[in-house]
Amino acid sequence: MMRKGPTNFFENLRLACSTRASISDLCRSVAINRQQFNRYINENCEPSAHNRLRIAAAFGLDPVDFDLPTPLFRRKLQEAKRPKLMDGPLADAFPGNSQALRPYLGFYQTWHVSLSWPDRIVCSCAHLRESHGQVLVTSLERIDDLESGIRQRSRYVGLAAFQRNRIFLTEVTRGEAPTFGQTILMPFEIHQRQYLRGLTMGLSWRNDNLPYATRTIWRHRGMETSRRALLKNCGIYRTSSGALPSVVSSFLLQAGSSITTLARS
Repeated sequence: MMRKGPTNFFENLRLACSTRASISDLCRSVAINRQQFNRYINENCEPSAHNRLRIAAAFGLDPVDFDLPTPLFRRKLQEAKRPKLMDGPLADAFPGNSQALRPYLGFYQTWHVSLSWPDRIVCSCAHLRESHGQVLVTSLERIDDLESGIRQRSRYVGLAAFQRNRIFLTEVTRGEAPTFGQTILMPFEIHQRQYLRGLTMGLSWRNDNLPYATRTIWRHRGMETSRRALLKNCGIYRTSSGALPSVVSSFLLQAGSSITTLARS
């Protein structure tokens, strides 16, 4: 029998089902006949309390969640799908505000002043993408220093958060001796939607592993772009190089913006 009065159950059920590979697989997991389940989806009848409980459990939700307004239900559904990567005070820190981060998804060319290569600017590339309710960040560095015979390939992976009108990135390098890096970026300004400016912190690769902080600037290249071109631009550049966009060099080399290091005592 149909429930009298307004309900969001059917719309929310269809939304939840759209996150699954197939309705048949879902029916098997909740042990409900496909024909009967179709009656729920088509609003011919509501499930019994027992079946409603089984359906909700399949999505990691409570039965009453299916009566929520659809925007709230979508948020609950995303939270239930999101893997718990950690416990404690940072468990809910990422992504902070996933909706606010969505305008910043895509590929970036990035630059920062180098401590490992004095008087040089490192050009890298990064990618922000959404997965299971979180925003993942992947950064790549490719440096060929022919004078020193150094060929460096670094890959960083991590999470992004949007808190108090700032974008926070926490990454860890891949490899035998992983290290953390952190970046804080200012959102796009009203009159420009291309460059993010901020501060990046980490450990120098060649200079006794000193911790440092320096300015960084990211140029948004869109949701789809030539990855080959991004990687081709990666490397180290002299601060006077004409290959650097003027907005990049002017921001990184402003007076008083030199690298800050924490030397060992």
